[in-house]
Amino acid sequence: MDDSDEEGGGMTKNEKEQSWIPKVFKKRLCTTFVEDASSKGQQCQCGRPRKDHQSVALGDYFSTAMVSHWDSAQHSSESATDAFGEVEFDGASKRHSYYLRLSTDTQPNIAYNLITHHWGLSLPNLVVSVVGGEGNSKVKTWVREVLRQGLVKASQSTGAWILTEGLREGVGRCVGEAVRDHATAASSVSHSQVVAIGIPSWGLVHNRQQLINPEGSFPAKYHADNTFSDSSCLDKNYQAFLLVDDGSVGRRGGESGFRARLEDYISHQRTGIWGSGSINIPVLCLLVSGEVNLMERLDLSLRTGMPWLVLVGSGGVANLVGDLLENPVVSVSGGESKSEAGAGGDLRERVAERVRRHFPSEADMDKLTDRALSIYQNRDLISIYNHEQEGPDDFDTVLLKALVKASKRCSLADSSPYTEELKLAVTWNRVDIARSELFNGDIQWKCDDLEDSMTDALVNDKPEFVRLFTENGLNILNYLTNGRLESLYRSTSASSLIYTLLQRHLAMRQAVVGSANSATDLPAPSPKELEMLRPAKELSLYEVSRVLEDLLGDVCQAFYYAPLSLEKGTSKRRAFKKVCKYLQGPCVYRNKRCLYPWASLFIWAMLQNRKEMAIYFWEMAGESVLSALSGCKLLRELSKLEVETETKNSMKENAQMFENLAYGVFSKCYESSECRSFTLLIRKSPVWGETTCLQMAMAADARVFFSHDGVQSLLTQIWWGDMERSTEVWKLILTFFVPPLCYTSFISFRESEEPGEENTEAGQAASRAKDHHSLYGETVFSYSDIKHLSPDGEEEDAEAEVHIRTPTKGPLHPNKRPFIISRWRQFWYAPVTSFLGNVLMYFTFLFLYAYVLLVDFKPPPPRGPAIAEYVLYFWVFTIVCEEIRETFIIGSMTLRQRLRLYGQDVWNRCDLIAIALFLIGLCCRMFKKTYELGRGTLCIDFMVFTIRLIHIFAIHKQLGPKIIIVGKMMKDIFFFLFFLGVWLMAYGIANQALLYSYDPRPDRIFRRVFYRPYLHIFGQIPVEEMDTGKHWDMPCTDNVTLIEDGEEPCRDTYANWLVVILLVVYLLVTNILLINLLIAMFSYTFSKVQERSDIYWKFQRYNLIVEYHSKPSLAPPFIFLSHLHLLVKRNIRKMPSMKIHHFAQELEGKAANRLMTWEGIQKENFLSDESKKQRASDSERLKRMSVKVDGMLKQMVEMRDVDHRLRALESQMEFCSSAMEWLMESLAQGNVVKPSRPPPTLNETPSSSGSS
Repeated sequence: MDDSDEEGGGMTKNEKEQSWIPKVFKKRLCTTFVEDASSKGQQCQCGRPRKDHQSVALGDYFSTAMVSHWDSAQHSSESATDAFGEVEFDGASKRHSYYLRLSTDTQPNIAYNLITHHWGLSLPNLVVSVVGGEGNSKVKTWVREVLRQGLVKASQSTGAWILTEGLREGVGRCVGEAVRDHATAASSVSHSQVVAIGIPSWGLVHNRQQLINPEGSFPAKYHADNTFSDSSCLDKNYQAFLLVDDGSVGRRGGESGFRARLEDYISHQRTGIWGSGSINIPVLCLLVSGEVNLMERLDLSLRTGMPWLVLVGSGGVANLVGDLLENPVVSVSGGESKSEAGAGGDLRERVAERVRRHFPSEADMDKLTDRALSIYQNRDLISIYNHEQEGPDDFDTVLLKALVKASKRCSLADSSPYTEELKLAVTWNRVDIARSELFNGDIQWKCDDLEDSMTDALVNDKPEFVRLFTENGLNILNYLTNGRLESLYRSTSASSLIYTLLQRHLAMRQAVVGSANSATDLPAPSPKELEMLRPAKELSLYEVSRVLEDLLGDVCQAFYYAPLSLEKGTSKRRAFKKVCKYLQGPCVYRNKRCLYPWASLFIWAMLQNRKEMAIYFWEMAGESVLSALSGCKLLRELSKLEVETETKNSMKENAQMFENLAYGVFSKCYESSECRSFTLLIRKSPVWGETTCLQMAMAADARVFFSHDGVQSLLTQIWWGDMERSTEVWKLILTFFVPPLCYTSFISFRESEEPGEENTEAGQAASRAKDHHSLYGETVFSYSDIKHLSPDGEEEDAEAEVHIRTPTKGPLHPNKRPFIISRWRQFWYAPVTSFLGNVLMYFTFLFLYAYVLLVDFKPPPPRGPAIAEYVLYFWVFTIVCEEIRETFIIGSMTLRQRLRLYGQDVWNRCDLIAIALFLIGLCCRMFKKTYELGRGTLCIDFMVFTIRLIHIFAIHKQLGPKIIIVGKMMKDIFFFLFFLGVWLMAYGIANQALLYSYDPRPDRIFRRVFYRPYLHIFGQIPVEEMDTGKHWDMPCTDNVTLIEDGEEPCRDTYANWLVVILLVVYLLVTNILLINLLIAMFSYTFSKVQERSDIYWKFQRYNLIVEYHSKPSLAPPFIFLSHLHLLVKRNIRKMPSMKIHHFAQELEGKAANRLMTWEGIQKENFLSDESKKQRASDSERLKRMSVKVDGMLKQMVEMRDVDHRLRALESQMEFCSSAMEWLMESLAQGNVVKPSRPPPTLNETPSSSGSS
């Protein structure tokens, strides 16, 4: 709490925020002097002396004489409080505590709102009010241990408030010290801090005058006397103090009424974020010892249904209550045999007897007996803790059972008796208690009983409970409806990024709905119509769909369109209009089941960056590889929008973790089956909007995943088509120029299965065995195997993409082509052939372009252009046609999506620049006035076309990483140029001004200010211009007229020494400092990329393979033949294109289910291996060792208890033996009994005594 932030008027920020407090909260002052008989008229019964009372309080002598007992409500009045703000204790840390003096009649809701909203204390999941043990009474050692190891530790794990008197005496001091110790030990790792709040009586606080300031203290300096002894000073270990003022001074109990009302009010508030919990905040009163006057407080509290936990053995009232409950005052048989009156009278006598036993000196025994009887009748709300039977570590379990015992009494008769206990365990996040006490197999849970607790666990981020509920009967299909999913999104924190994104889209829809309703001149809607309009103003799945579309982009189709009755592929504007109209209706979709519950919960958890929750949902959802990559994509997009550095870094780390999960699961899949893993990569997912693993990995920038051998093996096999991977490149180039070589064995092709094999018995047996061991069949990566897949049996495109399919029953090749045609297609339609053809033709294009510019660039018409230049124009025209085909024809996306996707590629933008420059140069060179401009533009355009070669060589394993390094270094150059530009401009302007007093020519100024200092860096320093102290033979003039006409001005020799110094400093900074900085930046970039060069290259390789996989086999300028062929097939023959889906395959029915089952098995194997590695780690071993040590310590404690019992038994045995000896001696001395044999000795055995 920083108090140094002063604002206008001299008021601090906290002072302005709490300036309203005196208007709401009051204090009490005694207004009637009621004489205390023992003070001889000098002191009032309120505790103040006569002189401290106002004249009004002393004026009415007659009414004062008639009053014998001072009452706060009648004899005191309220006025504005004069003590509030923050208090700073002597010797404490910089943390301040809040405090407020308030009247005993203050409404508890106002005080609660002050604590939670204005003071900012966290909302409680539990409130424990410690009652008793006040004053200077000595606290027993075991009570201290219970408060330290039991109460505070249990409260810390639940996020609780502890209410005490807050004074540095008795139990309050023990609680404060325990809270301090636990906060010091666990402040960095604890998610739930204990909030200790002191509620003492104002008149009892020592040095309270230090807190008084009518304008508030920020902070008040509080000095406590007798630091090492108990006193009524405030304890510095409490976070807040409510100083209850009833008008008295030095009297205890003045705060009890307000404290009871506050506890009752809190018990009716809901737990969780924004009150989203499934239960009210549990409040428990803990009774420690206690004087007789606490019996009234206990009785009244029990009548309101407040549960109590009594520490038996702590003394006082606690011992009396423990005696009444542990030793029943009436037996069952006695109760049955006696009449009701007799039983009641006997019960009262027994209770009175016990009251006299514990409080023998009390005078009004009848009143105490009535209180004790009333307490006994409400014994269902009382639980006891016996330190002899239970240790401090069991206190949390006792605490939970005490609250459950009370909640069962108040719960409905038809509700499950364990539901309240479960809700409390969820609220406290004590999954250990829930697993050991509630889910141990003894209770048969219904799905309906777990739904509320499941929602509470989801909203408040308790993944262990979600896992526990799912494992014990909760059906996620029945639980997660569309409406419940929407409620989960509505419960997101207002400070989270996803809340902001959702509200942004919701505001847009609400604005449209509101404007539509206001535009129509209709009467005011009825309540029923308002209820129908309410869903239109709430968050819906449409807003979630829009957010996911913004984050995932065009990689997948829109989510949640089916529940909203929207068709796939609907435009955003049309979908928005339909949704606005649909949500104003009954919204029946909210009662329907969510189609993919685990995936929906996974997305919900990822959008909130809940790591543990998302991991569990990922484990439960199908399509593990794609789900992990989708989570990686979501988190990386969210990290770009997040502004908080810590959250941003967390999102990036979690994104990398999910990419590693995808990598690990796919590794298991690839080890199990290469063919199935390939199909897994290119299968369209109905869950994730018809996308594939490869597409999502590319969108998520999952470079590590792309570096996997399985992914690269798939890409390599697609790259080579039906040819063997080991084919040398020179053979391909030679076959490219001599096509008949493809029919020889010069190039090796993979042999596909012959169709006749299936007709043989052996072939059929092999096919059945293969189908038995495979989940869906063999994956084929050959163009020749991708024929006749369409229902009508039509042929695919010549340039069709390599689709990976499952062979169906029947002949594999129903219409087998002749060998000449099939081998021709196998060679020319392979992507590698297309790539080599484009490379060779592109080099030819550059040679032609260079020849035109250097040799055959004719003047404008009619003398030019030359024939070679016309060929160049046609070549560029075919390149433009191919760019149009790639952008507007390939794919099934909308025009807007196509343009966005096209513009995202850097090389596509390079192509646009090259084509635009070529068109500009072409237009300019046709006219005499702009001929030179056109020629210069075409020269620059040649440079752009040449740079385009870099992209072609990205496929090379050695050059590809180097190209990436060059691209990274270009970014470093821009930072370097910024620093260089600053120094260059500073030096150039100063140098020009010092050397030349007057030179108005802009061209010379530009050269001397920018160009010449730039050349200085490379050593070109004209000494005759810099060192003007020596006479150089250079023509110059000082005539202003001649200078303005263009003559060279003479240099100024006055500041020549300063020019030389500036030159030295400039060269020192640029040549030594900045150049070495650039070298260091380049070295860092090189080493950083070189370490992961293989990963970078493999990732970049995918785009190039996809690009050339979709290109026709003919390269420009012959590509126009392929374009004509496509035009005929699409528009005349109406043959559909199979190239709209890159590397995509649809699986349905059993094939899809088998693939998902196989993937799930591999995921389980991966998680099992990871679990084994984790268990074998040193940290897990230490954890297991610590658990064993804790168990041994508990056993040692139990052995210690057994040892104590054995010692007690030995002492009793010694007493019994002594008594027997005394009895034997007495009998031996008398003559009553005459023994038949002498007494046995110690060494005599029973057998010997029997034989004698």
